[in-house]
Amino acid sequence: MTHDSSAARAALAQPLVSAQPSAQVAASEAAAIGDADDGGDDGDESPDEDVVSAIAKQIDDKPAAPIHLPKGLKLKSSVVLVVDQKSGDVLAAQNADRVQPIASLTKLMTALVISEAHQPMDEKLEITSADIDRIKHSYSRLQPGMTFTRRELLLLALMSSENRAASALGRHYPGGFQAFVSAMNAKAKSLGMTHTHYHDANGLSSQNVSNAEDLVKLVKAAYQVPLIRDFSTNVQHTVHPGRRSLHYVSSNRLVRARNDWHIGLQKTGFTNEAGHCLVMQATVKGRPLIMVLLDSDGKLTRFADAQRVRRWINSGKAHIASSARGHSASAS
Repeated sequence: MTHDSSAARAALAQPLVSAQPSAQVAASEAAAIGDADDGGDDGDESPDEDVVSAIAKQIDDKPAAPIHLPKGLKLKSSVVLVVDQKSGDVLAAQNADRVQPIASLTKLMTALVISEAHQPMDEKLEITSADIDRIKHSYSRLQPGMTFTRRELLLLALMSSENRAASALGRHYPGGFQAFVSAMNAKAKSLGMTHTHYHDANGLSSQNVSNAEDLVKLVKAAYQVPLIRDFSTNVQHTVHPGRRSLHYVSSNRLVRARNDWHIGLQKTGFTNEAGHCLVMQATVKGRPLIMVLLDSDGKLTRFADAQRVRRWINSGKAHIASSARGHSASAS
């Protein structure tokens, strides 16, 4: 698949989803994995022209990526990368080097930077009007004037993808919001995430971009932090700002469901530009895997694709993917 600069601009300025899944497909996937909303992942914004141009040039300069999945594995996400966490072997890849907006997957880097700042986790932070999303107008129950501990905000950002929680974490970083974004990009560079750029702490801006190969590196790094593993896989939590009680649940229905998944870390994401996204670390058939599923064609599809990957691994048909040459991921 090849792109010129104008095609890249069009792809990044519009949703990558070309069509909604049929009612029959949606119904079957809903029956398989249940139904619920995705928390605070909604939003819509067009990227700046200079950022789009830089990304378009980056795409032009790269060779076309293999787009075929291994035989026996049929997935509906546009971008797929499944990697053995220990060996780094790529088991399945599709458009794994395509750079695109990543929505709330951004919050994994937010959590990583917060964890390395070593600020007091019990410090009280106030939600202010600066945390309100005035571009995409995404909904939040965290109202200006409410206070939460840094620990609570980090939990809500990872578990429920709470946008104002992530914004407040960034604002209270030493040096303020811009220093926080700079730290995010510096961390990405140190991890070798050469196709990644961050613009904010919550992922609402479509200028937060990456590709599946870089996101595997991010998941590996985040997995080394016990607090991120714990918070991202929490099922539910209630916070008490003042006399109120606010109950939150995981944005990942595979975490919420009563099943035999062994998920060590996860993050969901959605904006119109990014499509429905999911990254997970999970152990399948005794094998630790990292799954990256981007630009799925419906709200349920990313979770159904994860189920399909698990069935494929359990079937014993998974081998190092010949179609994924050039996408090997170094073990860590």
